[in-house]
Amino acid sequence: MGVYHGPDLKKVTGGKKRRHVKVKRKYWMGRFPINTTLAEKEKRRLERVRGGNYKIKLRYAAYANVVNKKTGEVKKVRILRVVETPANKELARHGIIVKGTIVETELGPAIVTSRPGQHGVINAILAPELKIQRRRK
Repeated sequence: MGVYHGPDLKKVTGGKKRRHVKVKRKYWMGRFPINTTLAEKEKRRLERVRGGNYKIKLRYAAYANVVNKKTGEVKKVRILRVVETPANKELARHGIIVKGTIVETELGPAIVTSRPGQHGVINAILAPELKIQRRRK
């Protein structure tokens, strides 16, 4: 079943006798979310979008470009785990990375600033003031 973002095509109310003549349009079509998760090796998907353009969607992530705002330098570091997702706690439980997700990296905690399902890369800002609780096994 596809994803549909168009209007409701029911008959209008108010005593009208004729049927609604509008049909579904291709530009109302949507797609299922990519749900970027952690893995050992990164994997991207190239999808053609409206206008003949292409979107690079990140399916599996291993690294993030982390910027240190104090020094201004950017480093490519490995993501260790997903800590929290303020947008939706269920996303963090499943390990899905979206914009705003707090991830633990080799440099410390970082906040994701890019949209992995749209941009194909994970950019993040180092946030050492965030306290991360270690999980007990």
